[in-house]
Amino acid sequence: MYEPNILSVLPPLLAIILAIVTRQVIISLTIGIWIGFCLLESVDPLTGLALAIEGIIAVFGDAGDTRVLVFTLVVGGLIATVESLGGVRGFIRLLETKRWVNSPFRAQWLAYFTGVVIFIESNITLLVAGAVSRPLFDRYKIAREKLAYIIDSTSAPICILIPLNAWGAVVIGILESSNIGSPVEVFISAIVFNFYPLAAIALSAIVIWKGIDIGPMKKAQARTEAGQLLWPDATPMVDPSILADEGKEADEKDRARYMVIPIAVMVLSMPLGLYITGEGSMSAGSGSTSVLWAVLAGVGSAWVLALLDRRARVDELMQTFFKGAGGLLPVAMILLFALALGDVANLLGTGTYVAQVAQETIPLALLLPLLFILSSFIAFSIGSSWGTFAIMIPLAMQIALSLDVSVTLFLAAVLSGSVFGDHASPISDTTVVSSMASATDHIDHVRTQLPYALIAAGVAAIAFLLAGIAFL
Repeated sequence: MYEPNILSVLPPLLAIILAIVTRQVIISLTIGIWIGFCLLESVDPLTGLALAIEGIIAVFGDAGDTRVLVFTLVVGGLIATVESLGGVRGFIRLLETKRWVNSPFRAQWLAYFTGVVIFIESNITLLVAGAVSRPLFDRYKIAREKLAYIIDSTSAPICILIPLNAWGAVVIGILESSNIGSPVEVFISAIVFNFYPLAAIALSAIVIWKGIDIGPMKKAQARTEAGQLLWPDATPMVDPSILADEGKEADEKDRARYMVIPIAVMVLSMPLGLYITGEGSMSAGSGSTSVLWAVLAGVGSAWVLALLDRRARVDELMQTFFKGAGGLLPVAMILLFALALGDVANLLGTGTYVAQVAQETIPLALLLPLLFILSSFIAFSIGSSWGTFAIMIPLAMQIALSLDVSVTLFLAAVLSGSVFGDHASPISDTTVVSSMASATDHIDHVRTQLPYALIAAGVAAIAFLLAGIAFL
């Protein structure tokens, strides 16, 4: 059996560095997976390559991971269907007719509040906010990278503050398995101490209010104002064919309901799915199953509307669906390889090793900020908030119980760090989907968002330090 050691951090760290330097995310992930299996099995590079291929295929052996991949393709079909029916154009026309969105300032607030209001699941939040706001951002010459930052900062950070969604269900379930009494109460009590999500949400609002563009974002905004949507060497994270209908002017047949009703059906289906899969308990429900059901229900409702209004035939709807699903195939591939890297990182004990080292060397007063930093590093390395929850929440709860201190503060530190690491990681699914929903280059999104994420993380780290001094 492999014993976790300092080499356990090499595969995810190498994949992240290569992704940033080369801008080739799939190749970088492949190298990380390959190195990981070479270390895990102590084999030569050729044998390690064969094991890496099997490791990628093994992702489909996990039903939850497979549902995430299928969900990604179905979402592509939903986006294409809604846009082909004129739902986005109709909604934008409604906003402009009512004079709700008639300036760059209001377009940014639309993206922000869409993320705040639709808190059922982070990827659904991203996709809805991106679909509605992207045409307006292009029209008013606001950088797509700015859109990606805004919707990324109001997806996972909002979702982790709400107990009644997939994120809350996952955290509460882990708390229950960690023998924590009243896990729902502990989760709710941790909300006010969940400093990174609160800081990220507040900072993005300030950025919109004051028009703050720093570092790479400032350059991206200047480029957009000059009439260039993307950098010359950029590769948008969505097939251009999906966006082909956006440039058309809305006509009398384009209606906001073709977008609003499918979204409403998705939002309502998510808690229903959690209730059904949890056999009467939302906290015990399957997040991945509920999300897949929700997006399928959204597609179904869009099809029903199209057929009732005679906007399209079944064969046309099928063609549009497959066209949209194909457009998101690159995103599904990145998610597949990211999940495989997360699996090999777990087998190597990446999170366990880093957690053990930190636990042995941390003074009591520094536990909260270092738990935040440690969770951040793990989430950044494996590209998954939920994976970090699974690694760090049981450990943090054990430490808190053994020290007889507040489990609420320890939970908040882990949740905040997990969301920050996921928010900043180029291999995170929410970061990937943010790039896709904004139709921007993925690495450009990572680079432009990072300064803002680091500012919010700095605020959170200081807040946890003060909380540690005050309460521990």
